[in-house]
Amino acid sequence: MNHCGTQKLETDRLILRRYIDADAAAMYKNWASDKEVTKFLMWQAHASQTVSESVIQDWIKQYANKNYYNWAIILKDNGAEPIGNIAVVDMKEETSMAHIGYCLGRPWWHKGITSEALKAVMDFLFDSVNVNRIELRHDPRNPNSGKVMKKCGMKYEGTLRSSDWNNQGICDACYYALLKSER
Repeated sequence: MNHCGTQKLETDRLILRRYIDADAAAMYKNWASDKEVTKFLMWQAHASQTVSESVIQDWIKQYANKNYYNWAIILKDNGAEPIGNIAVVDMKEETSMAHIGYCLGRPWWHKGITSEALKAVMDFLFDSVNVNRIELRHDPRNPNSGKVMKKCGMKYEGTLRSSDWNNQGICDACYYALLKSER
């Protein structure tokens, strides 16, 4: 893989960029404090803005690593305020695989924003980083996440029973993937 770190990406409606310290208030307000947003995630809703500040400070430090990919999702017509997050949450160099995770504030659900962000990140990973396989998973009780994956052309590969966990406890995991050759 040709690691180049988190680069600014743009789509018709979105800017995907690195986090800055000033994003903590928006992160806390727009998604990180919302238990409905974090319901199927692996981290608890933030109890205070201080937690969001700490998380963002850690992420900013990680940008020094060329194999670190983590973006704030910004609506172009909404100024500079982040409304969600998309990141490579796991990477396997041996198989040239990137596993992506995302979350978005509730006011922006069902508007195609997550699909637009995911497509931009997938294109970047395939074209710039030279990833061979991109995979994602979701809890089957969260079918809208699977719809995002399908909309981006990913193929359903199967459901692993009781193989994962999130804020609901142990859960099944529906896996989707796309290979560079399948684009």
